[in-house]
Amino acid sequence: MPARPLARKLIQPFQRFFEIEAAGGIVLLVAAAVALLWANSRWSGSYERLWELPITLGVAPLAMTESLHLWINDGLMVVFFLLVGLEIKREALVGELASLKKSALPLAGAVGGMVVPAAIYASLNAGTPGIRGWGIPMATDIAFALGVLALLGSRAPTGLKVFLAALAITDDIGAVLVIAFFYTAQLSFTALAAAAVVLALLAGANRAGVRTMWVYAPLGIVLWVAFLKSGVHATVAGVLLAMTIPARTAAGEWDESRSPLLALEERLHGPVSFGIMPLFALANAGLHLDRRLAAAFGEPIALGVLLGLALGKPIGITAAAWATVRAGLAALPEGVSWRGLHGAAWLGGIGFTMSLFIAGLAFTTADALDAAKAGILAASAIAGIIGTLVLRLAASPPAGRNEPS
Repeated sequence: MPARPLARKLIQPFQRFFEIEAAGGIVLLVAAAVALLWANSRWSGSYERLWELPITLGVAPLAMTESLHLWINDGLMVVFFLLVGLEIKREALVGELASLKKSALPLAGAVGGMVVPAAIYASLNAGTPGIRGWGIPMATDIAFALGVLALLGSRAPTGLKVFLAALAITDDIGAVLVIAFFYTAQLSFTALAAAAVVLALLAGANRAGVRTMWVYAPLGIVLWVAFLKSGVHATVAGVLLAMTIPARTAAGEWDESRSPLLALEERLHGPVSFGIMPLFALANAGLHLDRRLAAAFGEPIALGVLLGLALGKPIGITAAAWATVRAGLAALPEGVSWRGLHGAAWLGGIGFTMSLFIAGLAFTTADALDAAKAGILAASAIAGIIGTLVLRLAASPPAGRNEPS
């Protein structure tokens, strides 16, 4: 059988990625709806008790007992962050982040889409305890965003799908850095030193040409435990582990069927998109819809998250992308109009998974966390609806509108 062209081999992982993320977004939406219905039903007490159920993992003296909620957020979500790290590494090596020319537009859009929302939130919460939530509106939920975009089918240009995916992945890099540097507890330098040793062993295995997951998996678990004890959030271990997974075969080739990175990414996509992320949504999206909720939108936390995501994201992404194209550093993707890009920027305002995750790190009180959740859910709905409407209007852009005036 003749070898497939390299371009086709490189685009296939993205096509699979887009299809799984889009379908996963629908499952994620269903899980969020179930969480809301459950938390506001006559069985709401069982919803609360389930996630507080203590579970012990391991054997003495290394056994750890934590709530089911913590095992999901600090345990299973490490696998989600491992997948995020694999996607980042793939994009940096052969994807839309592989060169400055290709990455300039999504990189600029992501930066604008992080800075403007954070600034809006901070301006509304300056001098209050709510300032800790400034990282919440910086995040984009890639599954939901691509899921909404998939509703347009063939009317959404491939270039727009690639731009939004690259932007969301770049956004994830920013979110991981924010979590690592700004949402940490008191540091244990002993645990951090242990993590550094394990990370060095992982990097050494990569350099030595080790390609079997039977080496990386157990070392990855030890790395996770070290971070769990370090004070830096344990999910960061997932991203760092991904950076050590070999991207090429032993012969130095980029082969989608034998590359450990691509093979692991493909294996994880289904379980993460259809298992871990919906379970996270089920455990974290339960918000009590009572009279206090309406009052919450008058509070700086909810208002900051709402305006940050639903206004700051589309404004920041569009403005930064326009400035980059205007400066001659990038060009719009083929077939993508400015209206289409602005529609995608609105989809960037769907925060959900990562926003909920950061909210859980930022706030420990129920009222503050509920206010943040209210802002996230409302903003995500608004951004998704407006983004869909704008993209439908841009489905057949007039000729000559692909370049800025």
